[in-house]
Amino acid sequence: MRLVECVPNFSEGRDRKVIDAIADAARAVPGVVVLDVDPGAATNRTVYTFAGPPEEVLEAAFQAVKKGVELIDMRRHKGAHARQGACDVVPFVPISGVAMKDCVDLARRLGERVGRELEVPVYLYAEAASRPERRRLPDVRAGEYEALGSKIEKPEWKPDFGPARFDAKAGATAVGARDFLIAYNVNLNTSSAAQAKEIASAIRESGRLKRDAAGRDFREPGLFKGVQATGWLIPEYRRAQVTINILDLAAAPVHKVYDACRDLAAKLGLRVTGSEVVGMVPRSVLLDAGRYFLRKQGSSVGVTEEELVETAVQSLGLRDVGPFDPAQKVIEERFRRPAPLASKTVASFLADLASRSPAPGGGSVAALSGALSAALSAMVSALTFEKKGFEGARAEMEAMAVAAHELLAAQLKAVDDDTAAFNKVMDAFGLPKGDSDAAAVRGKAIQDATKAATLEPLGVLGRAVPALDCAGTAADKGNPNSLSDAGVASLMARAAAYGAYYNVLINLASIRDKAWAGRTLDKAHALLRQVEVKADALDAAVVKRLEAPLASRSRRKKAAPAKRFRKVPARNR
Repeated sequence: MRLVECVPNFSEGRDRKVIDAIADAARAVPGVVVLDVDPGAATNRTVYTFAGPPEEVLEAAFQAVKKGVELIDMRRHKGAHARQGACDVVPFVPISGVAMKDCVDLARRLGERVGRELEVPVYLYAEAASRPERRRLPDVRAGEYEALGSKIEKPEWKPDFGPARFDAKAGATAVGARDFLIAYNVNLNTSSAAQAKEIASAIRESGRLKRDAAGRDFREPGLFKGVQATGWLIPEYRRAQVTINILDLAAAPVHKVYDACRDLAAKLGLRVTGSEVVGMVPRSVLLDAGRYFLRKQGSSVGVTEEELVETAVQSLGLRDVGPFDPAQKVIEERFRRPAPLASKTVASFLADLASRSPAPGGGSVAALSGALSAALSAMVSALTFEKKGFEGARAEMEAMAVAAHELLAAQLKAVDDDTAAFNKVMDAFGLPKGDSDAAAVRGKAIQDATKAATLEPLGVLGRAVPALDCAGTAADKGNPNSLSDAGVASLMARAAAYGAYYNVLINLASIRDKAWAGRTLDKAHALLRQVEVKADALDAAVVKRLEAPLASRSRRKKAAPAKRFRKVPARNR
């Protein structure tokens, strides 16, 4: 999932019609979700938060800026917050599957379009800055709107995009790219704001002010770069909080900031009771925290993402002063697609499978087989990790479980994706034939949908290869009492591969693009050969080890046949 967040700030926090119109402009772009609209009357400013795929967010940002420039008149604006334009600032923030350089590209493309189409002066800032002196937003906004008329005429303050002239109505806009900012509060079992401030001064980058022996003031740096913090009393909670802005999650992960506050509180005779995330967070923040706390407990991090998130929520005490529902607080959850098949009971899924409907069919069953394979390997890892005598295999078991859970999630998603792809093919066949133009549109839609429906099982086939690697590790290094489970994991991976291969073949027969079909078939053949080599070797090894005790017993008794089970025949090539 590729997600970008955009957090534009507009210089209007009092007129509800204007505030809503800007939100509606962003919301109208398909694929974009408006996560929050936060107006402030005193600041006369509204902060919008929306997210979605990169191109869609770029379009939503432009439409929001366009609407804001149309409706807001800076000549009448008064407010407590620093500002220089109707749309004052537009930062792009990477959330998942997107790098900072992608957000820099979005910022520059938006800036160019705003400057060209809306004729608003645009300054690039933060990671998108065109020069070092424009990285910091306060520097770009120095003098604010009132000084912009004279400032923009100076050569050093020529806009990056748009006209180098003062627009009294719109002012100027700053567009940039930055990391995600987390507003985070750590709760204390005290009502003393002074003690909360003491902890805050120890963790924030600016540290605390001190005086040396000569009477000169100096600052002792705090523990974390990219952290701003202070302390305050929250009357409704009847406790003090260390209130924190984390600007650099790489330098100051939430879980380490939390543990530092806990240690500092203990030195003051206090106790951290929990913490609070203000707004929403990327899923990665909680996944990293979950792994951190599991490792502290000596537990494997090879668990589901849901378990990692729950570990983080409990360990950080995120439900201390209020509810914390990941479905509402985690950004990616707002974009999670329904999984009508994967969420069914086994009985319900089988009933659908056995019905007259052609979907779900073999493609979804192949994907489910792949998910079963990965799940079995993950289970063997869990049964091995904490078993006495297997300490030397822990690292390998944990790494295998992490890979297995990733495969499990991908194959489970494919159960629904395969059926959805098939349904799109059927939808394309349902398009009107009409005249030659309509027939051409229908024909292209059928071919495009069939290609997409071919790539779904090809992905399932591709994931069967690493699934067999996981099963191999489970059989070779795992708890020997689970050897049969590792063997079944291998069989399920093989079933997934062949089931997916059959679906690739049946779809390729309908593809008119012979070059594309040939390349796809070559990929499928290469993947299937890898599956056969790995699965044949693994199945033979598992059968040999499982039969060994029975063969030894039969030799001792001399009454039983030499082999209790028929040897797995060699596969025809």
